[in-house]
Amino acid sequence: MASSLTKDSVTPGTPGSEKTFFGHPRGLATLFMTEMWERFSYYGMRALLPLYLVAPAGLHMTAGAATAIYSVYVSLVYLLALPGGWVADRFLGPRKTVAVAGIVIMCGHLSLALPTAGTFFAGLGLVAIGSGLLKANISTMVGHLYDGPDDGRRDGGFTLFYIGINVGAFAAPLIIGTVGENYNWHLGFGLAALGMALGLAQFLLGTRHLSARSDIVPTPLPAAEKAATLRKGLAWLAVAAVFYGVVGFTGHFTLNWALIPLTLIGLIVPVFVIVRILRDKDLATAERSKVRAYVWFFVAAAVFWMIYDQGGSTLSIFADGKAENSVLGWNFPVSWYQSVNPVMIMALAPVFAWLWLWLNRRGKEPSTIVKFASGLVLVGASFVLFLAPLSIAQDGTKAAAMWLVAIYFVQTIGELTLSPVGLSVTTKMAPQKYASQMMGVWFLAVTAGDSITALLSNPAVGGVNLDRMGFVGLEAVLALIAGGAVWMYRRKVNTLMGDVR
Repeated sequence: MASSLTKDSVTPGTPGSEKTFFGHPRGLATLFMTEMWERFSYYGMRALLPLYLVAPAGLHMTAGAATAIYSVYVSLVYLLALPGGWVADRFLGPRKTVAVAGIVIMCGHLSLALPTAGTFFAGLGLVAIGSGLLKANISTMVGHLYDGPDDGRRDGGFTLFYIGINVGAFAAPLIIGTVGENYNWHLGFGLAALGMALGLAQFLLGTRHLSARSDIVPTPLPAAEKAATLRKGLAWLAVAAVFYGVVGFTGHFTLNWALIPLTLIGLIVPVFVIVRILRDKDLATAERSKVRAYVWFFVAAAVFWMIYDQGGSTLSIFADGKAENSVLGWNFPVSWYQSVNPVMIMALAPVFAWLWLWLNRRGKEPSTIVKFASGLVLVGASFVLFLAPLSIAQDGTKAAAMWLVAIYFVQTIGELTLSPVGLSVTTKMAPQKYASQMMGVWFLAVTAGDSITALLSNPAVGGVNLDRMGFVGLEAVLALIAGGAVWMYRRKVNTLMGDVR
């Protein structure tokens, strides 16, 4: 598969092979296709998940319960990126970890394809674990293909890799969503397993084109410490098994015995990690100042993702029952809304990259903190816009599909002002001691945001359906206030950031 996308090298001695992938090391084709198929499986399954949970032919849950499950699942994917990186750093190395991840994800999707509730939730767990293992390491292997940070092809390589992510995310709802909604839910989940199988096959066939650095375990655990770690892990697993076994056998088990602890973990772990870094006495004064500034970015990102990720849950469930999902008389599956964001990302990302460069040359590029404030205001504005279709649907009238497309459009612009900028500022502000771990901290902002959504929507803790006008309006106001606060304190944050802009 990769060979058809390669061409003869224009520069002899290109790392990886005599052939290149659009002028880049041939191994990039392997990682591009692997990530594309993995994202195809992940986003296809994610597009179906909330709809299946509320469908009468699915698990027939309330919208609140479905949103809680969806949010916990997404938060876990990003939370598990931290231990996923640790497994590669201390046990297996990136290449073996990604191979294991592909197998785990494929088994998870196969479990989702089985028509029983028990295997379904086990499948969700396996996909979350596998995604965490893969997400933390495949980008690292892209970096390994290049001769250090000064290789002129490096940024272009990551851009191509990013395109692979969005191609998979765009195609998945159109194919998997159509099959799942119109024919059979579990057949749709089965197609997600096929997508991951193709990605895994692509990875294993093209693995010889990857850098030898991807086989290295950077800081391997000594044998004694490895054995002790495994013993501790098995001991905690046994405790959990015994506890949940007792709860189950006594007839007290409900899904919230799993959901609520996972939600709390998603809130506690990000706070614990940031506090631990701030209290590290090895950090220089300037490094600690930058981490304090980073807390502003982290909280802003958590608020942003809390609203943004409801595009796959709250908005999708609303569209399922209260929107006219048609254009010019042509009906389409609800899951197709999930293709709107990736196609807009692919269209608008080059425009924003050009815009920042154009403004920079004229000395007018907004600072990072102002870009973050803009992202919060935009995601808040998207929920202000959401109030219109909610109002239309109150008397039973179905809202036009273009209302939802407009909401996704505003959210995408907000994403482009915040997400890529957040990745960049994370690498700039990370203390040297935590250079790698800080990227995991950035992902924890997603975990925190989705965990808040899970807690608010969980019926067991007084949660509500999040598509109510009062609650949507409250979230919109929260984001707008947060954006305003970040803008008002921009000078203080810029001072804490030191030489980073």
